[in-house]
Amino acid sequence: MRITISKENYLKAIAEAESEGENVKAITLSRWLEVSAPAVTMAIKRLKRDELIRVGDEAQITLTATGREIATRLLHRHHLIERMLAEIFGLEWYKVHDEAEALEHAVSADFERKLAEKLGNGRLCPHGNLVVDSPRERRSRGLKPLEEAHCRERVSVASVFERDRAFLEDLDRKGIRPGVALEVLAVGDEVAVKAANKTVRLDRATAAKVWVGARSEPRP
Repeated sequence: MRITISKENYLKAIAEAESEGENVKAITLSRWLEVSAPAVTMAIKRLKRDELIRVGDEAQITLTATGREIATRLLHRHHLIERMLAEIFGLEWYKVHDEAEALEHAVSADFERKLAEKLGNGRLCPHGNLVVDSPRERRSRGLKPLEEAHCRERVSVASVFERDRAFLEDLDRKGIRPGVALEVLAVGDEVAVKAANKTVRLDRATAAKVWVGARSEPRP
C-alpha cells in the first residue's frame, strides 16, 4: 500500500480533530483541510479501501490501528519540527505550526531521529500541547478551558488551539500565550482577564480554545 502525502494529511487531520474533541465526519475534514466536499468523499473512499479508517453508521470517521500509527508518526515529526523552530531558531510561537506543516513531509527519518536526540521526546510544543492529546487527557492533567474559569480565579495559560494562525496572532497581541499568568475578572458572554496588568476580553469561542491550569504561587 502506497501512503501518499495526501493520505498522510487526511489521517493527521482526523487525529488532530479528535484531539480537539471533535466528532470527525466528512464536513469536518473539508473544514480542517480546506478542500471541497467531493474531494473529501473520494479521499474517504480511498482511505476506507486501504483499511486506514472506519466509517460508522452515523458517518463518523475513526482511524484503524494502521491509520493511527501513520497519523501519530506524522504528528510526532510535526511536533519535533515546531520545537526545533522555536527552541533552536527562535521563531515566534504563533508562526511555528504553519512552518512545520510545510516542512513535515520533507524531513527524512534520519533527520527526525537527530531532532529527537537533540530535543528529547515527551515534551510540550510551543503551543503547550503533547504529540497525542485530547480534552480528556488535558483534564486529567488538571487543565480546563478558560471559559470554565471562575471570577477572581488565578490561572496560567497551559495550551491553545494551534491550527489557526490569525487566532494565535490575536492571542499574542493580547498578551495571552502558554505560560502567561491570568486573573479572571468576569465570566459571561465574554471572559475578561487581567494579563500583565492589562484587561483583555475574549469571546466564549476564543476562551474555549485556551486551556488553563491553577497557579500555585501565593497571591501578593
